Amino acid sequence: MNTYHVATDRLDPVTLQVTTSYLGTVDQDHTDRVRALAGAGGAGRAVKEDPRQPGAFMVLREDGGLDVYFPVDAEPYVIREPDPDPGPGRAGLTRRKPTGPAYIEGALRFGGQSVGGASDRPDSGARVTWHSTESPAGRAYLYSIAAYLIRVGAEPQVIYDPVSDLLGQFGPLTSSGRALRNDGSRRTNREGVVNIQVEVLGRAASPWTKGFVPADRPNYRRLIAAARKHGVPDVWPAGKPAASAGAARRPREIWQSRGGHYSHSQVPGNDHWDPGGINTAVVPGPLPGTTPSRPSTGGGSQSGGSQGSVTTYTVKAGDTLSSIAGRYGTTWQVLAQFNGLKKPDEIRVGQKLRLPGTDAPQPVYEPFPGTDFFRAGRRSPVVTALGRRLVALGFGKHYTSGPGPEWGVADQRNVADFQLSRAELRDDADGIPGPKTWAALQVPKV
Repeated sequence: MNTYHVATDRLDPVTLQVTTSYLGTVDQDHTDRVRALAGAGGAGRAVKEDPRQPGAFMVLREDGGLDVYFPVDAEPYVIREPDPDPGPGRAGLTRRKPTGPAYIEGALRFGGQSVGGASDRPDSGARVTWHSTESPAGRAYLYSIAAYLIRVGAEPQVIYDPVSDLLGQFGPLTSSGRALRNDGSRRTNREGVVNIQVEVLGRAASPWTKGFVPADRPNYRRLIAAARKHGVPDVWPAGKPAASAGAARRPREIWQSRGGHYSHSQVPGNDHWDPGGINTAVVPGPLPGTTPSRPSTGGGSQSGGSQGSVTTYTVKAGDTLSSIAGRYGTTWQVLAQFNGLKKPDEIRVGQKLRLPGTDAPQPVYEPFPGTDFFRAGRRSPVVTALGRRLVALGFGKHYTSGPGPEWGVADQRNVADFQLSRAELRDDADGIPGPKTWAALQVPKV
């Protein structure tokens, strides 16, 4: 019969460091009872297996503590210090630097704040990777889960509780986390100029976005704002997150080349399907300059009006799905999903499109400067903004420096790559932005 060491981990409420109290040893019968009681209805506890030590497990406590059970005869697992250097063969790379903050205003700082290092692949686009903790949610559980992640060495940069809006960090956003498995020799934690991993308290089978109102959650909005400052585009390149384990898709080519938001279920080399089918209209949500509205409770709707809650838009001649989406601070993919459209060219003049919960927006994008603007020798801050937007979207591979204010061959080639990536733009893939391409790019106003 096995014997187990027992200890309790707690995050000190002042220092936010883990303190451990050793409690002695227990036998197999005791641990069997512990597991049974933790799983009983209303117990307020949850069992988490140790991913690195067979037989070891932890129990999340409703008071924020973490009970640890470790077989006496098991070899201790040593979590090595993170390697701060780039991966093999990447040392000579001209490195892009993170553009946003290292820490989110108001975030608690758990542990030693050293979990990762520099990106291996800063050229593959800024990104956020979303996880769920597969645990109960609530303020106390944020502390017990934080202690668990520190103990097993699987810390993301960010942990978030959607119930209390409490936000914590295990390390700076500008350094990698360690919540993902490698994809062979490719270190998925270090993919992208930033790869901001977020563990959200909740379960994949019951997505945390259901009933979630970002307007009531200032820390959530600060998290999204920090990601945007790092150039993470408001897109889901691999599509909507999987709503079941069997629906998980892990497109390696997309993951390794495009910035944006990803779920754990979309990361190659991994086998989890969290965080489930979260609502991509909520994550990341409307851009600055738009205000989330409450769900409508009344009968009538408005069509592109300037007052009140906008719930529909009437398609006009010359509209594209991308241009309409850009006008209302979302993406064409979200707008298509919201209206049950399979292709972006399915809209017709006079059709009413439902809008995913926004009020009439302020302008947030640079207006289209005209096709003649993009000619050799043109110098403008708009060209710089376009280049930065291309890089943020994962289409900056032709830049050897910059991007800068002068329109050139590298800009044109990167625009062409962007056009070829979108079915509705492929016929225009000459590298010169037209109205449709410009609307799809959503270049921030300078």
